Amino acid sequence: MRVIDKIRETGRLLGELGIEEPVREAEELIVHALGMDRVRIYRDNPPIGTDEKGLLEEVLRRRARREPLQYITGHVDFLGLRLMVGEGVLIPRPETEVMAEEAIKRIRDYRLQVMDRYPSLCILDLCTGSGCLALSLARAFPDAYVYGSDISWVATGYAVMNALANRVNNVGFITGDLFRPFRRQGHFDVIITNPPYIRTGDIGRLQPEIREWEPIVAIDGGRDGLEYYRRIIPEACHYLKDGGLLIMEINPDGLGWIVDKLKDSGYTGLEVLRDYSGMQRIVVARWRG
Repeated sequence: MRVIDKIRETGRLLGELGIEEPVREAEELIVHALGMDRVRIYRDNPPIGTDEKGLLEEVLRRRARREPLQYITGHVDFLGLRLMVGEGVLIPRPETEVMAEEAIKRIRDYRLQVMDRYPSLCILDLCTGSGCLALSLARAFPDAYVYGSDISWVATGYAVMNALANRVNNVGFITGDLFRPFRRQGHFDVIITNPPYIRTGDIGRLQPEIREWEPIVAIDGGRDGLEYYRRIIPEACHYLKDGGLLIMEINPDGLGWIVDKLKDSGYTGLEVLRDYSGMQRIVVARWRG
Protein backbone atom coordinates (compact mmCIF):
# COMPACT_ATOMS: atom_id res chain seq x y z
CA MET A 1 0.00 0.00 0.00
CA ARG A 2 1.13 3.54 -0.72
CA VAL A 3 1.05 6.38 1.78
CA ILE A 4 -1.86 8.38 0.34
CA ASP A 5 -4.05 5.26 0.27
CA LYS A 6 -3.08 4.64 3.91
CA ILE A 7 -4.11 8.19 4.84
CA ARG A 8 -7.54 7.63 3.28
CA GLU A 9 -7.95 4.24 4.96
CA THR A 10 -6.88 5.62 8.35
CA GLY A 11 -9.18 8.61 7.98
CA ARG A 12 -12.15 6.28 7.47
CA LEU A 13 -11.16 4.25 10.54
CA LEU A 14 -10.81 7.33 12.75
CA GLY A 15 -14.12 8.66 11.48
CA GLU A 16 -15.85 5.41 12.47
CA LEU A 17 -14.40 5.85 15.96
CA GLY A 18 -16.07 9.26 16.22
CA ILE A 19 -12.87 11.30 16.05
CA GLU A 20 -13.33 14.83 14.71
CA GLU A 21 -11.36 15.82 11.60
CA PRO A 22 -10.31 12.21 10.95
CA VAL A 23 -8.48 12.85 7.67
CA ARG A 24 -6.36 15.64 9.15
CA GLU A 25 -5.51 13.46 12.13
CA ALA A 26 -4.71 10.50 9.87
CA GLU A 27 -2.29 12.65 7.93
CA GLU A 28 -0.60 13.93 11.11
CA LEU A 29 -0.25 10.43 12.55
CA ILE A 30 1.26 9.06 9.36
CA VAL A 31 3.62 12.01 8.92
CA HIS A 32 4.76 11.45 12.52
CA ALA A 33 5.12 7.66 12.24
CA LEU A 34 6.99 7.70 8.93
CA GLY A 35 9.10 10.77 9.64
CA MET A 36 8.24 12.19 6.21
CA ASP A 37 7.19 15.70 5.38
CA ARG A 38 3.89 16.36 3.63
CA VAL A 39 5.57 17.57 0.45
CA ARG A 40 7.29 14.22 -0.09
CA ILE A 41 4.14 12.27 0.73
CA TYR A 42 1.96 14.07 -1.80
CA ARG A 43 4.70 14.46 -4.40
CA ASP A 44 6.08 10.91 -4.38
CA ASN A 45 3.33 8.85 -2.69
CA PRO A 46 5.95 6.27 -1.63
CA PRO A 47 5.10 2.66 -0.80
CA ILE A 48 4.94 1.63 2.86
CA GLY A 49 7.63 -0.85 3.88
CA THR A 50 7.27 -3.70 6.39
CA ASP A 51 9.00 -1.81 9.23
CA GLU A 52 6.99 1.34 8.52
CA LYS A 53 3.78 -0.68 8.57
CA GLY A 54 4.56 -1.80 12.13
CA LEU A 55 5.17 1.79 13.25
CA LEU A 56 1.88 2.89 11.70
CA GLU A 57 -0.06 0.09 13.37
CA GLU A 58 1.33 1.08 16.78
CA VAL A 59 0.35 4.78 16.52
CA LEU A 60 -3.08 3.81 15.19
CA ARG A 61 -3.63 1.43 18.12
CA ARG A 62 -2.78 4.27 20.49
CA ARG A 63 -5.18 6.70 18.80
CA ALA A 64 -7.92 4.05 18.67
CA ARG A 65 -7.65 3.89 22.49
CA ARG A 66 -8.42 7.64 22.35
CA GLU A 67 -4.98 8.67 23.46
CA PRO A 68 -4.69 12.35 22.42
CA LEU A 69 -3.03 12.99 19.09
CA GLN A 70 -0.63 15.45 20.77
CA TYR A 71 0.57 12.81 23.24
CA ILE A 72 1.30 10.45 20.35
CA THR A 73 3.22 13.01 18.28
CA GLY A 74 4.76 14.41 21.48
CA HIS A 75 4.24 18.06 20.69
CA VAL A 76 1.78 20.88 20.05
CA ASP A 77 2.33 24.19 18.26
CA PHE A 78 1.44 27.29 20.27
CA LEU A 79 1.97 30.84 18.96
CA GLY A 80 5.07 29.87 17.05
CA LEU A 81 6.46 27.71 19.85
CA ARG A 82 6.77 23.94 19.50
CA LEU A 83 5.94 22.55 22.94
CA MET A 84 6.61 19.02 24.13
CA VAL A 85 3.61 17.37 25.81
CA GLY A 86 2.87 13.94 27.19
CA GLU A 87 1.00 12.15 29.93
CA GLY A 88 0.83 14.27 33.05
CA VAL A 89 0.65 17.67 31.37
CA LEU A 90 -2.40 19.52 30.03
CA ILE A 91 -2.46 20.03 26.26
CA PRO A 92 -2.62 23.77 25.41
CA ARG A 93 -5.88 24.80 23.75
CA PRO A 94 -6.60 27.42 21.05
CA GLU A 95 -8.51 29.51 23.63
CA THR A 96 -5.29 29.89 25.57
CA GLU A 97 -3.54 31.15 22.43
CA VAL A 98 -6.14 33.93 22.35
CA MET A 99 -5.37 34.64 25.99
CA ALA A 100 -1.64 34.90 25.27
CA GLU A 101 -2.23 37.27 22.34
CA GLU A 102 -4.55 39.51 24.36
CA ALA A 103 -2.19 39.46 27.34
CA ILE A 104 0.70 40.62 25.16
CA LYS A 105 -1.36 43.60 23.92
CA ARG A 106 -2.34 44.66 27.43
CA ILE A 107 1.12 44.19 28.88
CA ARG A 108 2.53 46.44 26.14
CA ASP A 109 0.02 49.15 27.10
CA TYR A 110 0.78 48.65 30.80
CA ARG A 111 4.50 48.91 30.17
CA LEU A 112 4.11 52.30 28.49
CA GLN A 113 2.12 53.55 31.49
CA VAL A 114 4.59 52.43 34.18
CA MET A 115 7.95 52.61 32.43
CA ASP A 116 9.11 55.51 34.62
CA ARG A 117 8.26 53.60 37.84
CA TYR A 118 8.99 50.01 36.86
CA PRO A 119 11.73 49.89 34.18
CA SER A 120 11.72 46.07 33.97
CA LEU A 121 8.75 43.74 34.10
CA CYS A 122 8.23 40.75 36.38
CA ILE A 123 5.47 38.31 35.40
CA LEU A 124 3.99 35.28 37.15
CA ASP A 125 2.14 32.45 35.38
CA LEU A 126 0.16 30.34 37.85
CA CYS A 127 -0.84 26.78 36.88
CA THR A 128 1.72 26.99 34.09
CA GLY A 129 1.34 23.39 32.81
CA SER A 130 3.50 23.00 29.69
CA GLY A 131 4.67 26.60 30.13
CA CYS A 132 2.76 27.83 27.07
CA LEU A 133 1.75 31.19 28.57
CA ALA A 134 4.98 31.84 30.45
CA LEU A 135 7.09 31.08 27.38
CA SER A 136 4.91 33.16 25.06
CA LEU A 137 5.18 36.18 27.35
CA ALA A 138 8.90 35.68 27.97
CA ARG A 139 9.54 35.59 24.24
CA ALA A 140 7.36 38.66 23.64
CA PHE A 141 9.14 40.62 26.39
CA PRO A 142 12.80 39.54 26.33
CA ASP A 143 13.84 42.16 28.91
CA ALA A 144 11.21 40.92 31.40
CA TYR A 145 11.57 37.97 33.74
CA VAL A 146 8.77 35.42 33.87
CA TYR A 147 8.10 32.86 36.60
CA GLY A 148 5.86 29.84 36.06
CA SER A 149 4.53 27.66 38.87
CA ASP A 150 2.50 24.47 38.93
CA ILE A 151 1.57 21.98 41.63
CA SER A 152 2.65 19.12 39.34
CA TRP A 153 6.35 18.32 39.10
CA VAL A 154 5.62 16.49 35.84
CA ALA A 155 4.18 19.67 34.34
CA THR A 156 7.04 21.87 35.50
CA GLY A 157 9.46 19.31 34.09
CA TYR A 158 7.86 19.67 30.68
CA ALA A 159 7.90 23.47 31.05
CA VAL A 160 11.64 23.45 31.73
CA MET A 161 12.26 21.21 28.70
CA ASN A 162 10.13 23.52 26.55
CA ALA A 163 12.10 26.57 27.66
CA LEU A 164 15.33 24.85 26.71
CA ALA A 165 13.99 23.51 23.41
CA ASN A 166 12.69 26.94 22.36
CA ARG A 167 15.77 28.77 23.70
CA VAL A 168 13.78 31.05 25.99
CA ASN A 169 16.17 32.14 28.72
CA ASN A 170 14.26 34.79 30.70
CA VAL A 171 11.91 32.33 32.38
CA GLY A 172 12.08 30.06 35.40
CA PHE A 173 9.74 27.31 36.61
CA ILE A 174 9.04 26.11 40.13
CA THR A 175 6.83 23.36 41.55
CA GLY A 176 4.38 24.57 44.18
CA ASP A 177 0.76 25.31 45.06
CA LEU A 178 -0.23 28.66 43.54
CA PHE A 179 1.49 31.48 45.47
CA ARG A 180 3.17 29.35 48.13
CA PRO A 181 6.63 29.33 46.48
CA PHE A 182 6.66 33.15 46.49
CA ARG A 183 7.05 35.72 49.23
CA ARG A 184 3.98 37.72 50.18
CA GLN A 185 4.90 41.06 48.68
CA GLY A 186 3.95 43.33 45.80
CA HIS A 187 6.48 42.07 43.29
CA PHE A 188 4.76 41.21 40.03
CA ASP A 189 3.60 43.53 37.28
CA VAL A 190 1.36 40.83 35.83
CA ILE A 191 -0.17 37.63 37.16
CA ILE A 192 -1.65 35.42 34.45
CA THR A 193 -3.37 32.11 35.02
CA ASN A 194 -5.35 29.36 33.33
CA PRO A 195 -6.42 27.40 36.41
CA PRO A 196 -8.60 24.27 36.53
CA TYR A 197 -12.21 25.35 36.01
CA ILE A 198 -14.26 22.31 34.97
CA ARG A 199 -16.93 21.34 37.51
CA THR A 200 -16.11 18.00 39.12
CA GLY A 201 -19.50 16.61 38.10
CA ASP A 202 -18.92 17.55 34.45
CA ILE A 203 -15.61 15.74 34.00
CA GLY A 204 -17.29 12.41 33.23
CA ARG A 205 -19.04 14.03 30.26
CA LEU A 206 -15.87 15.30 28.62
CA GLN A 207 -14.27 13.68 25.58
CA PRO A 208 -12.40 10.46 26.44
CA GLU A 209 -9.15 12.09 25.29
CA ILE A 210 -9.54 14.51 28.20
CA ARG A 211 -11.21 12.53 30.97
CA GLU A 212 -9.15 9.36 30.48
CA TRP A 213 -5.76 10.77 29.54
CA GLU A 214 -5.14 14.35 30.62
CA PRO A 215 -4.30 15.04 34.30
CA ILE A 216 -7.48 15.52 36.32
CA VAL A 217 -5.65 17.86 38.70
CA ALA A 218 -5.22 20.27 35.77
CA ILE A 219 -8.92 20.46 34.91
CA ASP A 220 -10.92 19.82 38.11
CA GLY A 221 -12.13 23.15 39.48
CA GLY A 222 -14.21 21.70 42.30
CA ARG A 223 -17.94 21.38 42.75
CA ASP A 224 -18.81 24.65 41.00
CA GLY A 225 -15.61 25.13 38.98
CA LEU A 226 -14.62 28.19 41.03
CA GLU A 227 -12.35 26.64 43.66
CA TYR A 228 -9.14 28.16 42.31
CA TYR A 229 -10.62 31.60 41.70
CA ARG A 230 -11.68 31.75 45.36
CA ARG A 231 -8.00 31.55 46.23
CA ILE A 232 -6.38 33.43 43.36
CA ILE A 233 -8.49 36.59 43.32
CA PRO A 234 -8.08 37.64 46.99
CA GLU A 235 -4.46 36.43 47.21
CA ALA A 236 -3.16 37.94 43.97
CA CYS A 237 -3.42 41.50 45.26
CA HIS A 238 -0.69 40.77 47.82
CA TYR A 239 1.71 39.87 45.01
CA LEU A 240 0.84 42.58 42.47
CA LYS A 241 2.41 45.99 42.21
CA ASP A 242 0.10 49.00 42.38
CA GLY A 243 -1.60 49.11 38.97
CA GLY A 244 -0.57 45.55 38.15
CA LEU A 245 -2.66 43.27 35.95
CA LEU A 246 -4.49 40.04 36.80
CA ILE A 247 -5.36 38.06 33.64
CA MET A 248 -7.40 34.86 33.95
CA GLU A 249 -8.88 32.29 31.62
CA ILE A 250 -12.34 31.29 32.85
CA ASN A 251 -15.30 29.04 32.25
CA PRO A 252 -17.95 31.43 30.86
CA ASP A 253 -20.51 29.92 33.26
CA GLY A 254 -18.60 31.43 36.19
CA LEU A 255 -18.24 34.92 34.73
CA GLY A 256 -20.83 36.65 36.93
CA TRP A 257 -19.37 35.33 40.17
CA ILE A 258 -15.80 36.12 39.08
CA VAL A 259 -16.60 39.71 38.10
CA ASP A 260 -18.42 40.32 41.41
CA LYS A 261 -15.51 38.81 43.36
CA LEU A 262 -12.99 41.00 41.55
CA LYS A 263 -15.00 44.15 42.26
CA ASP A 264 -15.53 43.20 45.91
CA SER A 265 -11.79 42.55 46.27
CA GLY A 266 -10.82 46.01 45.01
CA TYR A 267 -9.85 45.38 41.39
CA THR A 268 -10.76 47.94 38.74
CA GLY A 269 -10.72 48.35 34.96
CA LEU A 270 -12.36 45.01 34.30
CA GLU A 271 -12.39 43.67 30.73
CA VAL A 272 -14.06 40.50 29.47
CA LEU A 273 -12.66 39.12 26.20
CA ARG A 274 -13.97 36.44 23.87
CA ASP A 275 -12.19 33.40 22.40
CA TYR A 276 -12.23 32.19 18.79
CA SER A 277 -15.71 30.71 19.22
CA GLY A 278 -17.15 33.91 20.69
CA MET A 279 -17.30 32.65 24.28
CA GLN A 280 -16.47 35.04 27.13
CA ARG A 281 -13.23 33.34 28.08
CA ILE A 282 -10.72 35.89 29.44
CA VAL A 283 -10.96 38.41 32.28
CA VAL A 284 -8.46 41.24 32.75
CA ALA A 285 -8.43 43.33 35.94
CA ARG A 286 -6.13 45.95 37.46
CA TRP A 287 -5.10 46.10 41.09
CA ARG A 288 -5.19 49.55 42.65
CA GLY A 289 -3.43 49.17 45.96
